[in-house]
Amino acid sequence: MPILLAAQDPKAQFVPALVGFYNIENLYDTIDSPDTDDREFLPDGSKKWTGERYWSKLDRNARVIEAMGKDLHPKGLAILGLCEVENRAVVEDLVHTQALKGRNYQVVHEDSPDRRGVDVALVYDPDQYTVHAHKSYRLNMADTAFRTRDQLLVSGVLDGDTTHVIVCHWPSRRGGEKRSAPNRKAAAELGRHIIDSLLAINSQARIMLMGDLNDDPVNVSVSRFLRSTASKDKAVDGVFFNAMSAPYQKGIGTLAWRDSWNLFDQIILSPALVTGQGGQYRYYGTRIFNESYLKQTDGNFAGYPFRTYVGDSYQDGYSDHFPVFVILVKEVK
Repeated sequence: MPILLAAQDPKAQFVPALVGFYNIENLYDTIDSPDTDDREFLPDGSKKWTGERYWSKLDRNARVIEAMGKDLHPKGLAILGLCEVENRAVVEDLVHTQALKGRNYQVVHEDSPDRRGVDVALVYDPDQYTVHAHKSYRLNMADTAFRTRDQLLVSGVLDGDTTHVIVCHWPSRRGGEKRSAPNRKAAAELGRHIIDSLLAINSQARIMLMGDLNDDPVNVSVSRFLRSTASKDKAVDGVFFNAMSAPYQKGIGTLAWRDSWNLFDQIILSPALVTGQGGQYRYYGTRIFNESYLKQTDGNFAGYPFRTYVGDSYQDGYSDHFPVFVILVKEVK
């Protein structure tokens, strides 16, 4: 039985549904892929990526996913978006680990054209979310040599509510934040195109865009081009509510770089998910899952995410990002 959450009205009680996102950091298998540049993640590559290290990473990350939200719902996450996965097989290996196999998580994945071979994916609990359709959207740029991850739209039913999830991994800041910014603006426009196509069919569509956006909530790609806001009251007329704005404003991040924190890992909600219009569930709260065991414990990077690698030095950690999730609730009648 899920934990009952109290509201301001003492007579009202709510049950949660949990939706998360995790940049799992370079989840590669040990097999050479001829179509992508995965050389560093081979047994004879610079990172000496072996089967033992692969299975250790799977086990560690699976235990993180298993723990997320367990204090709120015994089955944990209903839906989880992932990025930096090499292919469907590594995601299947992840959901069949000892920690997760009891969840019976199912996988949605499509191959992307990214040169390093990393994709996005979605895993879901079929007891809580039923998938009806999915589609990948490619970001085409004027520079035809540019390749990045596709955006994955998954449409299904979350405990009676038709709910759409867009999983993204926007272009990186390689070459500098300003120089690379047009790539993320273009990715935001693609995400907005997907959103608008759904809203054109149903103005009260329940949509979540999630991902490693490689920008913070205040950057123009997220705030202006995607059309999102930090205020629930301003999430109207197609403007989305960014559930990660409040933690960001408090200085809380999901990754650290050069002694500063960023919050690139975001979940952004349509107005209907804020107000509850057109369905049962509405937004209740946000968590950044930054438990102490996910942090570096000593040295210059104490408190930073405990990574699998620092450069080519193997750390046997989890990821260079903390995972995040939002809590949706419906009222118990």
